[in-house]
Amino acid sequence: MGVKIEMFRMVLYLSFPVAMFWISNQAEYFEEYVVKRKREIFPRNEEAQRKELEDFKERMRIRREQRLLKTLSVDSEN
Repeated sequence: MGVKIEMFRMVLYLSFPVAMFWISNQAEYFEEYVVKRKREIFPRNEEAQRKELEDFKERMRIRREQRLLKTLSVDSEN
């Protein structure tokens, strides 16, 4: 009788984590819960992101040009 109970417990202890791993790694589960939740937390606002990226690129271009002009003016003085 004791061996049957121990076998049942062993099967239960091994099958529960394997089943949870299998269920949580289903593509439908991932799409439904994880991706939707991420989109709720971080909504996509493409136009605002594009504008912010363009502004950043413009600031970097201006900074690079100023640094280049500064370097050229120092070199021309020498």
